[in-house]
Amino acid sequence: MSLQTPAYDQNLPPLSPEQRVKPRHFELRMSLLIAAVFTPNGFYLPYFPLWLRESGFGPEQIAVLIAAPMFVRVVAGPTVSALADRAPDRVPVLMLLALLATGSACGYFLPPIYPLVLGISLVFSLFWGPHSPLTDSLTLSGVRRYGSEYPKMRVWGSVSFLSANIVGGWVVNRSGVEAFPWLLVAALFSIFIMCIVAPRLGPPRRPALDPVEVLPRAAPVFRNPYFVLFLLSSALTQASHAQLYTFASIYWEKAGIGGTAIGFLWAFSVMAEVAMFAVFRRVFGRVSSPVVLAMGAIMAMVRWGLFPLVDPLGLGLGGFFFVQGLHAFSFSAVFLATQRMLAETVPEPRIGAAQGAAYFANNTLLALLTLAAGPLYRAFGPGSFATMAGISAAGFILAVACIKLAPERRLRRQDDGAVMDKAG
Repeated sequence: MSLQTPAYDQNLPPLSPEQRVKPRHFELRMSLLIAAVFTPNGFYLPYFPLWLRESGFGPEQIAVLIAAPMFVRVVAGPTVSALADRAPDRVPVLMLLALLATGSACGYFLPPIYPLVLGISLVFSLFWGPHSPLTDSLTLSGVRRYGSEYPKMRVWGSVSFLSANIVGGWVVNRSGVEAFPWLLVAALFSIFIMCIVAPRLGPPRRPALDPVEVLPRAAPVFRNPYFVLFLLSSALTQASHAQLYTFASIYWEKAGIGGTAIGFLWAFSVMAEVAMFAVFRRVFGRVSSPVVLAMGAIMAMVRWGLFPLVDPLGLGLGGFFFVQGLHAFSFSAVFLATQRMLAETVPEPRIGAAQGAAYFANNTLLALLTLAAGPLYRAFGPGSFATMAGISAAGFILAVACIKLAPERRLRRQDDGAVMDKAG
């Protein structure tokens, strides 16, 4: 099937004759690959902390074992993706990374000695981190070349993630958390299998920026206080999820919640996320980006303030489902508001660099707060979740400053001033 270059893509180099031919069943094949890429994280996020706790590690060690790989992924993901963009085709690179990630994850079958598990986790994250950005790169190439709809393919990532949450909980409930390495290795190998059927698109017409190019390219937008404050507010609110990602499963299990229910709690937050993505434009289309950002920060404060009170107040599983439902605001609304701000504020030639800067800020701050999560959990137990309300409160204060600095607000002030001058 031969297609014309989409109108919005005219600023890119022209397509070669081979690139104009859409691979058969492109959307189906990419959806299968995206589903496979998201499945390992559906097991890792809820059950890796439980496996670490079961292996005898304390809160500080668990925090380091989860945070240290994050620092690796912040660098490895963009770097390897940029290198893969310069290869003849990106799928063989992803296949190799999938095999290396699978092999390194097999290290979790070895005796769980702290230095050994830390080393395995660092190596594993080096090979696992680039999977998502590489898959995104392939998907977006199809969107640009063939007019494919990104959300209809990307949604299968969310479906597979929440399915892995539920299946993982059922397996852990029946076989114990010792099953986690088997689940992870099987999910990683499925990526290699799906790469066999993934469409070959060759290199992108415009390779991703190398990480060393991101900050110099983005430098001009950092002179805009509105952009900087918005980025910091978003990063703080997103990073306030660190305690949840590190110790929620451990806390729920201690509160007497079984593996299957834990899986459903994680899956419910993803359902809330998907729902917000579906209604965001319709519900918040007329609400300014900094106001949505402030709303997300408020809901994050409510979420973290309520989280440690659910069990003492006897609100049971329903109470935890309620706070997990707030993920629609504390994560999704903040993320979508940030993406909209970038589109509104940053000139198109610098949008990639600005997104890279946002990725770096969000994930670096998340890794730092994850590192702090262990001592906080040791000191305050369930109360450590409430400390994240302070982080999101800082995000809210910066969001309020953004509301005052918003470009449309400044324009209104200038218009009002002009009217007053004429009246005078």
